[in-house]
Amino acid sequence: MTDAPDLLIRAADLSAAGRPGRGDLLVRGGRLVAVGADAAEEARAGAEVLDADGLVALPGLVDLHTHLREPGREDAETVFTGTRAAAAGGYTCVHAMANTTPVVDTASVVDQVWELGREAGWVDVRPVGAVTEGLEGRHLSAMGAMARSRARVRVFSDDGRCVSDPVVMRRALEYVKAFDGVVAQHAQDPLLTDGAQMNESALSGELGLAGWPAVAEEAVIARDILLAKHVGSRLHICHVSTAGSVDLIRWGKAQGVDVTAEVTPHHLLLTEDLASTYDPIYKVNPPLRTAEDVEAVRAGLADGTIDAVATDHAPHPLEDKDCEWQAGAFGMIGLETALSVVIRTMVEPGLLAWADVARVMSTTPARIGRVEGLGRGLTAGAPADVALVDPAARTPAGEAPRWSRSSNTPYEGMELPGRVWHTIHRGERTVVEGAPVPREERR
Repeated sequence: MTDAPDLLIRAADLSAAGRPGRGDLLVRGGRLVAVGADAAEEARAGAEVLDADGLVALPGLVDLHTHLREPGREDAETVFTGTRAAAAGGYTCVHAMANTTPVVDTASVVDQVWELGREAGWVDVRPVGAVTEGLEGRHLSAMGAMARSRARVRVFSDDGRCVSDPVVMRRALEYVKAFDGVVAQHAQDPLLTDGAQMNESALSGELGLAGWPAVAEEAVIARDILLAKHVGSRLHICHVSTAGSVDLIRWGKAQGVDVTAEVTPHHLLLTEDLASTYDPIYKVNPPLRTAEDVEAVRAGLADGTIDAVATDHAPHPLEDKDCEWQAGAFGMIGLETALSVVIRTMVEPGLLAWADVARVMSTTPARIGRVEGLGRGLTAGAPADVALVDPAARTPAGEAPRWSRSSNTPYEGMELPGRVWHTIHRGERTVVEGAPVPREERR
């Protein structure tokens, strides 16, 4: 890496780095060594030049919530294919959720996932440890051993299931304090959502689909904010989807509780009306909500109540989605389209500037996940993790994501703004002109 020639990124839009107008970035030895007007002057002879005129430079995106399915469901996704899709979407680090087979509830499985990520080489893979053994909600997992593993796990979640027992949740919150960890809660009261298929509303009654009430999410969030306040621990709320949830998180922060939250791209754009198609491509957990809820989560992301955008990339093989609604699996893929959806829902309406996009999709997720070395943005000395995006590009209607093993995207047929043309991870270009570059061909 250190013997490679300098990489000089010329004339990129550096507004995400707090610098108005265009400027240069100099990459050397896997790090950014200069940002701005003096970068070209510091480049050594023989530097490789990448023309970024018309492209916005963002720090490599960090996803707090990715389902890579391996081990156990390699028919849907693998660490290799999932991280390849992540790189194509501008990501340089993903947190791999624990609901695999076997569950990531021991240091040995953590190390397996971490090593698969190193072998794939597209992005950094940070395994998320399960809160409870087997995601069963009864006994705490080996969180201490996972925290001491090579992957140094700091995020713990039973995502896909809620830690519904308040005693277990309290113990988990207390335990992670020892190593500055965070419990990421899937807020879903299981008793209030037994058999639920879509958002509970007049529409669910009309469609004859069992309703999923907003209070099932909000009640768990309220309880856990109070528990986190009581024990003085960090709490993270996964995939916030209702207006009431945003209000509760805003209240918790006002009380001084160390609570953070994420929203998915699909909850920023799509509404429950799509359930009228009975196409399970739109079936997701938590469900798509009302237009009023979409407006509320956008406002919450804009004002900082919601801290991050996380994909909840949930790949499924064709047979799990090409079926009737009730039999369909919950989940959507999103790594390749997340940034485009954020541009459409938040940047183009003026709710977020590019510096805000860098905050909610890179620096803050890195901070929440305690990802060592990341979270510094586009600054000299930071790892050379960069995504170069063409905001004027438009994805042709009908074009599906190309690099995930699964194809269960809700956006096929939509024209979305923005396209990632280059992703640079630790100084190596993993994506060039939108296509992932095999390791043996990289520089």
